[in-house]
Amino acid sequence: MTESRHVPVMLQRCLDLLAPALERPGAVVVDCTLGLGGHSEALLTRFPEARLIGLDRDKEALRLSGERLAPFGDRATLVHAVYDELPEVLDRLDIPGVQGVLFDLGVSSMQLDEADRGFAYAQDAPLDMRMDQTTGISAAEVLNTYPPGELVRILRAYGEEKQAKRIVSAVVREREKEPFTNSARLVELIRDALPQAAKRTGGNPAKRTFQALRIEVNGELSVLERAVPAAVKALAVGGRIAVLSYQSLEDRLVKQVFAAGAANTAPPGLPVVPERYQPRLKLLTRGAELPTEEEIAENRRAAPARLRGVERIREDAE
Repeated sequence: MTESRHVPVMLQRCLDLLAPALERPGAVVVDCTLGLGGHSEALLTRFPEARLIGLDRDKEALRLSGERLAPFGDRATLVHAVYDELPEVLDRLDIPGVQGVLFDLGVSSMQLDEADRGFAYAQDAPLDMRMDQTTGISAAEVLNTYPPGELVRILRAYGEEKQAKRIVSAVVREREKEPFTNSARLVELIRDALPQAAKRTGGNPAKRTFQALRIEVNGELSVLERAVPAAVKALAVGGRIAVLSYQSLEDRLVKQVFAAGAANTAPPGLPVVPERYQPRLKLLTRGAELPTEEEIAENRRAAPARLRGVERIREDAE
């Protein structure tokens, strides 16, 4: 059963954060990362007058969440789309502005749990890692075809992997003998390539490389870079956004967009700040909020979560 294996992260806090915007009649909320529909189900249940638009690039996720959300009828509209396509989706549905947006970033529980998708380093599987398996290149293709310098850049930038050069040297040497197809061989190669000291810290030594490959395969950071400003733009005054990030690169990006929107952009020294320079957003969280110890004990995937929220307080300057 999908429900038993999928515990939505920081669910209560996300609902409370969005509540003031979604308790109004006719509110529209967008779940940009539908996954198995846990957050969406809770949103539709708690806000009985709200309409939900759910986006996911993974067709299998859409099928499963569609079954889960079927009891809500036409209150839920599910769309096969990447979340930076939000403006086009709202345009197609003729929705001028929304009251709430939720992002739950990273890999969904389903993608981690389906062994053959290749996201998890703990079990052997084809090195795929595409969230939408109908398009794009797989992680195996990245490993087998990218120039060494590009692989080093990806591991450093997206995995924050200090041993990127060592790992890539080993990858390049091995791929010449035989192309990579499965995750177990890559995990073993990383273990062998790392110095002893690096293996003693921070969990599975393959974790950072797998994260980097996944971000590259799915273009996650470039998508997020477009998606968060697009969500802010789609938000009606009084509307709210909640974003759950699971690694520092995502969280930093979200923080920058929110901070820019909450800043006064007037030139220094003006006695009165004109409307067009006033902040558009109000920060709803002090820094990033973390999950409680109880929640981490109940759901280990919540451990790295960081939650940020903002409210739209005025229109964009013309």
